[in-house]
Parts: sequence; C-alpha cells; structure tokens
Amino acid sequence: MKYYPVNLDIRNRNCLVVGGGAVGTRKVKTLVECGATVTVVSPQASAKLELMAAEGAITLKNRAYRTTDLEDTFLVIGATDDETLNRQVHADAEARNTLCNIADRPEICNFILPAVVNRGDLVLAVSTSGKSPAYAKKMRKQLEKQFGAEYEPFLRLMGTIRERLLREKHEPEAHKPLFEKMIDAGLLDLVRENETEQIDTLLREVLGKGYRYQELING
Repeated sequence: MKYYPVNLDIRNRNCLVVGGGAVGTRKVKTLVECGATVTVVSPQASAKLELMAAEGAITLKNRAYRTTDLEDTFLVIGATDDETLNRQVHADAEARNTLCNIADRPEICNFILPAVVNRGDLVLAVSTSGKSPAYAKKMRKQLEKQFGAEYEPFLRLMGTIRERLLREKHEPEAHKPLFEKMIDAGLLDLVRENETEQIDTLLREVLGKGYRYQELING
C-alpha cells in the first residue's frame, strides 16, 4: 500500500468517533485540539469524555452506533473492540465517501494516523504504512529528543516576521535570503538558549529597526 501524505484542516468540521474507551478518548483529544466539531457515540464513555461533554467541548451520545450518525460527517474514527461494528463503520463510510480510520485495522481504513511530534507549528509525522506502529512510536520518541521545545517560539517568531514583511508589501521571494541569513546565523540556537539580546541584535542586523524578539513572539 502506497499512502498519499497530507495534513488536513478539520477546523469546525464534523468528526465522529465511535467508541468511548481509552483509544477513543485519545482520538477525541487530538481532534478537539485541531479544532474539529466532535461527536462521540458509545454506550459507555470514559470519565474524560463525560467531562468534555459536560464542558461543551464535544457532543456525547451514550448509545450504540447507527448508520445515520455518519450524516454530514467529514471524518470518522472507529475505536471499538467489536470487529463487526468496526467493519460496519468502515462500510458505511465507504458508501458515503467519508474519511475513515479504524484503530489498529489499516486494512479497513482509507487513511491511517501517523505517530506525531508536535512542537507548536512544527508537526513531524512518522508512518510505517501500518506495518509496525511500535517502530513508528520508537521513532517518534527519538524525534522528540532531537526536536525540542525551542521550535515552538522559533516558528512563532519566523511566522510573525513573515506576516509583518508581507504587510509591508515585500515580495515573498525577497524574504527567502533574509530568513536564510537568520537561520545560518544560528537563530534557532539563540532561541534555545533564550539569548534575547543576541536575538534582537541579529534581527536588527538582518531586518532593521523595529524587530524585537519578545514583542514578536508575544503578539
């Protein structure tokens, strides 16, 4: 199987999770963090899901799955230990051309979920095409050590600079050498060590006056 790598924008899209156990709870948490409108269908649900429903973060239906639950659904995740139910969810999704993932069953998915490292806007995904989730998890842990927390403020800084340059009507192609110069000068290392004064000096040398690290990353 050859998968097509893609990052989905699921903000405000209707997503369904069938199953309210530990696996379903993890799936729901990620969907909510990405801005999805999440409905969970399960006769029983974890305490975390019950709390999220009480807080209005998700819609929880404490009952068995129905085919009609897929109406107006962009994406569905099956997270139950009932093989017959999982296959029904998959078949229903296929009939509606709906994105469908069944946990730990790549053969009945039309997309699979990689192991993910999140560092703010930096998202690293590792996939073994469903052949070895355990090895993907190991690689994720290695990447977590290699790519530390400094990438979050670093990318926030770079994004804010880019937005400001665009507002000043700079052509996007003209930005490239500026960013390359900052990166080559060790900006990431300076962010890692929180060398605020040196960062400000570098920004001033490359971009001119008016660019200060703390102001840029704090909005």
